Amino acid sequence: MIYRTVVFDFDGTIADTLGETRRIYNILAPDYGLREVSEHELDHLRHLSLKELVKHLKIPKWRVPALIARGTGLMRGNIDNLQLIPGVGEVLTELRRHVKSFGILTSNATPNVDIFLRNHGLRSEFDFISSTSKLTGKAKHLRAIRKTFSLQGPEMLYVGDELRDVKASQKAGIPVAAVTWGFNSRESLAAEKPDHLFDSPAEFLELIKS
Repeated sequence: MIYRTVVFDFDGTIADTLGETRRIYNILAPDYGLREVSEHELDHLRHLSLKELVKHLKIPKWRVPALIARGTGLMRGNIDNLQLIPGVGEVLTELRRHVKSFGILTSNATPNVDIFLRNHGLRSEFDFISSTSKLTGKAKHLRAIRKTFSLQGPEMLYVGDELRDVKASQKAGIPVAAVTWGFNSRESLAAEKPDHLFDSPAEFLELIKS
């Protein structure tokens, strides 16, 4: 295994939260004068970057922090009903045996992630959960994690499902694995040239072979 530390995004990467995120957004949208998002719209939205998504939904940038804060609070009330991405649990347990440390860096709330992992018997696999309230602040946090664990850039891998995860890793000088079962589409992720592109959780095990 060439990576000593693997850090994961949470929403869409480990937890199946796409439907829940849309549900919560539609609950909050009327409070901010925003339109709701229909299910058939998701295919189109999956091709958009964060900047394009915010523009498409006509969300004022200054509204974003409040939407995130309220959204994570609403998610906590339904956290017990959220499911793992099929196949992720078993693969994480196996992959963990081959690395020195596991962590999570997410824009979701730390208590949400902690409860979810405990519900699915995975909390003990992770050494830390780190949260950033800024949607575009992950690069700074990734560099901080690398420094904390005294790692060279190539020794750490970030795994995420969004274009912003890929871009944050590249900005931080850290290899990135993009997964295609989350928010952004395979085509949009591939265009950003991640170090790894996985179409199923079982493909994580290719990292062990490498």
